[in-house]
Amino acid sequence: MNRISKIIAITVLAASSTAVIAQGYSGPSATSVSPASPSYTGPSAVPTMTAKQLLANGVDDQYVTLNGKLVRHTGGKHYVLADPSGEIQVEISQKYFPANQTIDANTAVELTGKFDKERFGTSKLEVKQIKVVTK
Repeated sequence: MNRISKIIAITVLAASSTAVIAQGYSGPSATSVSPASPSYTGPSAVPTMTAKQLLANGVDDQYVTLNGKLVRHTGGKHYVLADPSGEIQVEISQKYFPANQTIDANTAVELTGKFDKERFGTSKLEVKQIKVVTK
């Protein structure tokens, strides 16, 4: 491959990857994220709780579902989910954001993940699945 072909190939790859990265969360302190892979959407035995219930009664490594809105991005993979009972810290890898859907501070979401209960410090939900809730 000659030098000009290599430069053209690199330019095309860079331009196409920028378009893919522009999906995901766009609320306060938004950063670019990549699309998520398809996931199971059927019934689940994972309990649905509120942020307050989970923080008060949740056990370490418990799987749980929370409904609310991602009201803040606090840096990196860290966000704040708010529901009518209060707020909880959540950790979301970019790969879990739904493909072709933008999530902002007004988007209702359902988060499923593993609770990381800390004796000292801040407990958080490590998100494994995000669903946008439509009314």
